[in-house]
Amino acid sequence: MSDIKINELLSQIRSISSQVEPNIKINQAGNDAPSFSSVLKTSVDKVNEQQMMAADLANRFEQGDSSVELSRVMIEMQKARVSFEAVKQVRNQLVTAYQEVMSMPV
Repeated sequence: MSDIKINELLSQIRSISSQVEPNIKINQAGNDAPSFSSVLKTSVDKVNEQQMMAADLANRFEQGDSSVELSRVMIEMQKARVSFEAVKQVRNQLVTAYQEVMSMPV
């Protein structure tokens, strides 16, 4: 993949993630800042919720629910896929960072 396509993909992921998680704010105060694990758990929960919603819409569309349009199903499924890919990349980066720290001499 060329650098241009990677940059385009990253910009798309950033724009979608800003739409998905607009309520997470960075807090400069020491005690009021959420922990990394709570932010990560919240993000994973939101991705899970988004995937379940997309699966529910797809199921309703397959059963013939006239209130569910195919375009809406496809958009929600793609949002869920992109969110999952972003979480997977975060996981990969965490694993890489952990491996680097573990390989450092004490």
